[in-house]
Amino acid sequence: MYLPKSLLVCFTLLSSYFAVADTLLIDVIETEPANSTSGLLRPYHGQTMLVVEKKYGVPDNKSMAIGNPPITRWTYPEFSVYFEKNHVIHTVVNKPKKASN
Repeated sequence: MYLPKSLLVCFTLLSSYFAVADTLLIDVIETEPANSTSGLLRPYHGQTMLVVEKKYGVPDNKSMAIGNPPITRWTYPEFSVYFEKNHVIHTVVNKPKKASN
């Protein structure tokens, strides 16, 4: 089977791109602090918006709900909380901001 050189080069570049993406995702997951007092306490799956706001205070930003079911993001200084309707579906630790030079 004959493959043009350009197709072979594209395939090689794409396969290396996906390998790097997998490595970066694993690095992020492994370095995320635990959701505990020894790590970074944050809301957990199933909590309501009311419980989150009582425990963590008013967020810095409340995004508008998008989609159906509605997904909302609340941003706190150290993490972001994603809600489906009124319940937490996921929290994400925010990346630290790089110092400007």
